[in-house]
Amino acid sequence: MPCGGGDVGMNVWVEQGDVLFYLSRSGCFDENNTLLKLGRFRIHLSKPLHLSSFRQQLVLKDGYCQVTDGQTWVVLWVDVEKPVVHVEVSVEKEKTDVEVTYESWRTKDIVLTKRERFQTSYKFAAPKGLTTLHDSIMAREDGISFVHHNGEVTIFDATVRQQQMDSVKDRLTNPLKNLTFGGRLHGDQFTFKEHTTGHYASHDYEGWTYISKRTSQRHAFCITLATVQGSLADWENALRLTERQIQTKRDQKVTRDWWHQFWQRSYIEVGSKKEDGRGKPSALSPQPSALARNYTLFRYMLGCNSRGSWPTKFNGGLFTFDPEYVNAADEYRLSPDFRNWGGGVHTAQNQRLVYWPMLKSGDYDLLLPQLDFYMNIYKNAEERSRHYWGHEGACLTEQVENYGLPCYPEYGTKRPADFDPGMERNAWLEYEWDTCLEFCMMALEAHQYSGMDIERYLPMIRSCLCFFDEHYQYLANQRGAKRLDGNGKLVLYPGSGGETYKGAYNSTSTISALRTVSKALMTYSQEQGDTALTSYLLSLTSRIPDITVKDGMIAPALHYERVQNVESTQLYPVFPWRMYGIGRPDLEVARNTYLNDSLAVKFRSHIGWKQDAIWAACLGLTDEASRLIQQKLADGPHRFPAFWGPGYDWTPDHNWGGSGMIALQEMLMQEVGDTLYLFPAWPKEWDVRFKLHASRGTVVEAELKDGKVTVVKVTPQKRPIVLPSF
Repeated sequence: MPCGGGDVGMNVWVEQGDVLFYLSRSGCFDENNTLLKLGRFRIHLSKPLHLSSFRQQLVLKDGYCQVTDGQTWVVLWVDVEKPVVHVEVSVEKEKTDVEVTYESWRTKDIVLTKRERFQTSYKFAAPKGLTTLHDSIMAREDGISFVHHNGEVTIFDATVRQQQMDSVKDRLTNPLKNLTFGGRLHGDQFTFKEHTTGHYASHDYEGWTYISKRTSQRHAFCITLATVQGSLADWENALRLTERQIQTKRDQKVTRDWWHQFWQRSYIEVGSKKEDGRGKPSALSPQPSALARNYTLFRYMLGCNSRGSWPTKFNGGLFTFDPEYVNAADEYRLSPDFRNWGGGVHTAQNQRLVYWPMLKSGDYDLLLPQLDFYMNIYKNAEERSRHYWGHEGACLTEQVENYGLPCYPEYGTKRPADFDPGMERNAWLEYEWDTCLEFCMMALEAHQYSGMDIERYLPMIRSCLCFFDEHYQYLANQRGAKRLDGNGKLVLYPGSGGETYKGAYNSTSTISALRTVSKALMTYSQEQGDTALTSYLLSLTSRIPDITVKDGMIAPALHYERVQNVESTQLYPVFPWRMYGIGRPDLEVARNTYLNDSLAVKFRSHIGWKQDAIWAACLGLTDEASRLIQQKLADGPHRFPAFWGPGYDWTPDHNWGGSGMIALQEMLMQEVGDTLYLFPAWPKEWDVRFKLHASRGTVVEAELKDGKVTVVKVTPQKRPIVLPSF
């Protein structure tokens, strides 16, 4: 099960009486942009746990994990303010000795297999002999340090060279050069015992065991972590500073208080009058309470990266584990560092689903790592536009590296000599640039919801909009004498509808993104009295073309050349862009698209990043939404029920969980202008109580019991409410 806090995650389990956990921290990227784990820890008690009465529990309200047999307790928790893991062992009657072993599989350089290279940003285009370099491990009598230090040369340099940007390299931000990360296990009660070797799952490891100095009823040790972009000496200084700041009792109180506050922000609790605990529901038709439980468990996992410098990755977050337990095929007998689709490359269509639900859950602080990710890379994306095309605006690609350039393999390693060096040579990703606008919208929505100060994000938002304005006029000028069409509109060609509708002319997903973000930014600029920005946005919106509607349905584009993937971007005007839906114009057009568009029906699914449950909820299709959410938020295949996947990506599949959260929220509450729609797609048979957030600092608490709305509380002010007529 997961356990974490701040930006640190553990994956905890019990095996043959020992407590084990993997340790991860956000932002630990190696030279190849693999998101490395920090090691595995094994806790062995001389008085073993009685497995007949064994229980492992995630105590959500306090944010910690405990393992107990009723007489012995092993408690694990992470400081939410500092990167420190605390492990405490207590025994009720007898005394015990405790051994803790740090286990590493990176004591030597590892030449990566063909499949293993997918954990890096090189993926399928990796050079021969690609290697994960070894860590430095220093065992002393009082504790063990483990650290990975990137050198001067990383995949960043290979990417810049590949993409012909050497002439502007000194102006590009490089987060990988000299990145140094790791930690130290230490405890006054422990001393070094022995060095060991072993084999776990499908990899060899070396271990360093520390033993308690005396038999006791109480034992405790810490693992302190540090990450710096600097030398080993800089890293050591950062580690020591954090160690000096540890005050265990105070830190534990602060941590538990933070989790208490986190759970008070929002909740969804579901029960049913037909749910009496008798009988066992099927995997794809769970009892309604299980849906809310899994929603809550996944929200906890997101809460474990509230202070991260880097966002929670869609393909496992902080909680991946041995890949052979995700996929039993021989090619997946790899180290615990493996996750499919890379560690430092961020697939925007996937990442957005992890972060959209944080608005209604009120977790605005959790949004910051993702918003800051784009804030930190957009300048490099602006350099791309200027370097290749001579115009302004941030060209942020769909699979974007943590330094703002296209992913190395997706850029294309087999390119014609005369091919535009600014373009990706990739059938799925070419011309797909619009997902960055969803993160721009998240920032604007965060301001609307909470009053968050977003001034520092404004240049990024403006730059993302400016790119489409500048680039499509540039492309039109390359083709002929006019930069706009006969109606004075941008010609969004070539474009893309996700990874699916390629060679698109006026893609619906792009148009709806530009219209919605421009409108929201204009509202903000007018509030702030920014006349220059308002003037530009008025000009821009006059150039944005209209969405194409054909045969009573929203079309993916005016035209497109081929279908490449399975995304129904014709429904993006429903979500995320909210141009159609309950309480909005042309609801029947959107419903008709959902129900009758042949490709939308063909692509329908609950798996992974699929959004069908969200769209059904936004369109008020209650039966359809409840059917899909029961599949989406059903227990995953592992012992921890919110470990979904692998779906299209990896396990635990965080965009699976995020899309499920969004759908459940939309079934309960939607907002159109000043009006709140409560239970707009909720089955009357499912009893529920919830607390969710809306714009203008509004908090809504409501309850449905026995098919009747019994509680509606809106604070701090009244808003028009629409209730269902069950």
